[in-house]
Amino acid sequence: MLARARLQVFARLARPTNAGYQIARLGPSAIHCSRYNPTSTRCLATTSTETTTSLAKYPTAIAQRLPDSEAQHSPHRLREFELNGRVYVVTGGAQGLGLTLAEALVEAGGKVYCLDIQKEPTAPFYETQGRVADRFEGTLSYRHVDVQNAEQVDSVIAEIAAEHSRLDGLIAAAGIQYVKPALEYPPDRIQHMMNTNFGGVFLSAVSCARQMIKYKSPGAMVLVGSMSGLNANKGFTSSVYNSSKAAVIQLGRNLAMEWGKVIDTGGGKRAIRVNVLCPGNIITPMVLKNFEDDPGLRKIWEENNMLGRISEMKEYRGAALFMLSDASSFMTGSHIIIDGGYTAW
Repeated sequence: MLARARLQVFARLARPTNAGYQIARLGPSAIHCSRYNPTSTRCLATTSTETTTSLAKYPTAIAQRLPDSEAQHSPHRLREFELNGRVYVVTGGAQGLGLTLAEALVEAGGKVYCLDIQKEPTAPFYETQGRVADRFEGTLSYRHVDVQNAEQVDSVIAEIAAEHSRLDGLIAAAGIQYVKPALEYPPDRIQHMMNTNFGGVFLSAVSCARQMIKYKSPGAMVLVGSMSGLNANKGFTSSVYNSSKAAVIQLGRNLAMEWGKVIDTGGGKRAIRVNVLCPGNIITPMVLKNFEDDPGLRKIWEENNMLGRISEMKEYRGAALFMLSDASSFMTGSHIIIDGGYTAW
């Protein structure tokens, strides 16, 4: 008992006494920092009780993992990763990597719309939607879109932005794959691959940018490339797929240059930041089909990265959140490679 009392006294003495910490504990009626502003050295304060109540009712996944239960709903901790109230589009979001990244954005407080070619959501989408329902402030919705259809892409994204009078960003994850040696590659497949993997990313990014400019919403985009856009995958004959991903990486640089000061907020020019996520080999429905077609492929891939295994989709959640959030506010025109060391040999 004496030891416990000493520990409690020590814990009280060790607590910070700065103003921000005190504000976090004062309750719903207190002034609190509700939004992180990466261009300022101070928080944007508000006296509204709505944000505090919302944070208490729907703590983000980040807040839930904080060790101090008394302060876990404080917007002062890791606030640059929070997406509360922001609106995002995720193409290729019906399943696979797109859906996994979309779930991470919901957990961080974002209102997320998954776009995909299926007219109705897949079973994995419904499972994810049910898992995040009522647990987080963010929401997960679905819209049918063929990313090759510019008119359809524009219409759906404009509708989403109009509903919220804002749009804050995009994850462009829609993509297809076709494995065939170059000497046997059907010419019609080349155009289809490029129209989806490159053209679809381009159309989605441009459509989102138009709405972000219209509603004066600075934000960020993550284009999903691949380590395959930087190298040739050992034992994997996918020359057109790899070329399409290389095109996405280059597209990211060019859009970042064009949109670095594209939004006039009245108080200065703001950016739509554009970066590219380059995953290594991942266990996705598409890759599992590759393993069915070539049973020896998995062993080759596992042996050719430094960790000796294939990645899981959940291992890219943190990178996507970082790239879309204010935590990466000075990052644009870059690409992040997460490949277990495959390209570092």
